[in-house]
Amino acid sequence: QVRLVESGGGLVQPGGSLRLSCAASGLTVTKYTMKWHRQVSGKERELVAAIRSVNDITNYADSVNGRFTISRDSTKNTLYLQMNSLKPEDTAVYYCNADLRSGMNFWGKGTLVTVSS
Repeated sequence: QVRLVESGGGLVQPGGSLRLSCAASGLTVTKYTMKWHRQVSGKERELVAAIRSVNDITNYADSVNGRFTISRDSTKNTLYLQMNSLKPEDTAVYYCNADLRSGMNFWGKGTLVTVSS
């Protein structure tokens, strides 16, 4: 059974940093395109960052480019999102996603990030 479990969210001041983790079981994170999405209440879920299975090619939303870094650790089978220079508008629930390229996607249940002074 595939399971993705996010952690690392919390309250942080503007300009601060957090690292989110997505612990995977039932699939290997290096074999699939892995993504982080976020969703603010009342708004649509948006793609934040993605890392491909080939050559670790990464893509970022313009709003986070230069501040966030997506990566993965094969030994821990875990996906990460390093978030620096956080802004209040980064406040959202962040979701881990695995794209299997077959029309199947797996999602975690999310972790809340709140950026506020």
